[in-house]
Amino acid sequence: MTELLSLDDYQSLAATINIPSAAFIDGSFKNGNGSALPIYNPATDAVLTQIAIATDADVDFAAQKAREAFDSGQFLAMGPAQRKEILIRLCKLMTRNRHELAVLESIDSGKPIQDCATIDLPEAINTIKWHAESIDKIYDRTAPASEDALAMIVREPLGVVGCILPWNFPLLMLAWKIGPALAAGNAVIVKPAEQTSLTALRVAELATEAGLPRGILQILPGDGPTTGAAIGKNPLIDMVSFTGSTETGRHFLRYAADSNLKEVTLECGGKNPAIVLDDATNLDSVAEHICSGAFWNMGQNCSAISRLIVQQGIKDQLIDKITHFASHWRQGNPLDPANRLGVLVENAHYNKVAGYINDAAKRGITPIFGGKSDDNKGFGPVLFDNIPPDDALATEEIFGPILSIITAHSVDEALHLANQSAYGLTASIFSNSGKTALRAARHIKAGTVTVNCYGEGDNTTPFGGFKQSGFGGRDNGSDAHDQFTQTKTIWVDLSDDDPHQIA
Repeated sequence: MTELLSLDDYQSLAATINIPSAAFIDGSFKNGNGSALPIYNPATDAVLTQIAIATDADVDFAAQKAREAFDSGQFLAMGPAQRKEILIRLCKLMTRNRHELAVLESIDSGKPIQDCATIDLPEAINTIKWHAESIDKIYDRTAPASEDALAMIVREPLGVVGCILPWNFPLLMLAWKIGPALAAGNAVIVKPAEQTSLTALRVAELATEAGLPRGILQILPGDGPTTGAAIGKNPLIDMVSFTGSTETGRHFLRYAADSNLKEVTLECGGKNPAIVLDDATNLDSVAEHICSGAFWNMGQNCSAISRLIVQQGIKDQLIDKITHFASHWRQGNPLDPANRLGVLVENAHYNKVAGYINDAAKRGITPIFGGKSDDNKGFGPVLFDNIPPDDALATEEIFGPILSIITAHSVDEALHLANQSAYGLTASIFSNSGKTALRAARHIKAGTVTVNCYGEGDNTTPFGGFKQSGFGGRDNGSDAHDQFTQTKTIWVDLSDDDPHQIA
């Protein structure tokens, strides 16, 4: 599953690959009614294809087909075993087409093929498989009642759900959404990010081949103001699961308020801290974890480590080790499996990230490592030291491979600095004292806290944030199924009409 091809093989595949060029509605590819949306290869600026933006009319049509498919009961009536079988077949088809999907993901997003082939695609398949295998292992409940009543608490699918995806992990976030949503028996309408629609369209085609009924999974490419807003406001859509920026997430709360009060789950931004205390040992390992957290996927990760809060006693030594490991994060052609960093997703985002570096220079803050891009497409790792806690580099989500270093003089100060953020998605704590690390983990206001490592947990652990990082539900784990179901109480009266008669 994780084998890598050569650069020549990937380039050859990219030159001959069949690129989707239309929305996937009601079981087949159909052109939308909006203007043409060019899909660029961010590494070359070449136009890969053009896809018509899905308009209000397209969303209405897709929502109607999804409602018909759900209300027909065909998918739900299959039962857990048959739904599981379809999703497992989808996983097998994704595995069979793994090289094609990895290349589509790379040329569409600028992500390094190494990550697409060895992380994103295997994890996407594992996620769908995990939820498929969970379908017939999640039980409903009974409540304690008197002998004259039976109380059952059952889960039911919400109906038609809309899933709004980000551009940083197109394939993996697709799996995080459709895995539990389809497992629960919903009909699903997906709007990929406007920059990265290709793998979602291909997966929908494979899902139909796997036996998913028409109308149960539809993909509507488009932009936020047109397609995203239409999904948020459509009265036939019962719920929206959103992953993206906090600013955009606010819109979906407004859409829900202005339409049918659909349920909304938000997984939004982060400004995630890593605390390294001066009793931390094996600083080589610490530095490697910090680099992975800060620079993986070019820092385009809502859970990226973007603030390093380190105690003064080990700061210089740790920075030396971080710069050593960062120097091995080679940036270049995304299809070259030797490169750990590809390119930023689009020119506008490159300019945004570059703007943070340029604006910092105007304030007299210059990088201690990196900070230049030779090809105007991407950055290698960038390190800033001695950043004031209220500086933009320490407070705003940059979404680039930039690590801001802040000095702390005590554990309490480190925790205060870590929590000094509007976000609360993830955090990391490095300490040789298990007691200190666990106490710190409890005090950090974040949805996931890792100890002596960087990570997000796995398929079994819920993922989501505190504060402005989101709310309403969790991705991953059995909690993700809760996100796409509603709870019903069924109360059965067992009493006899004649109180004197004994059965």
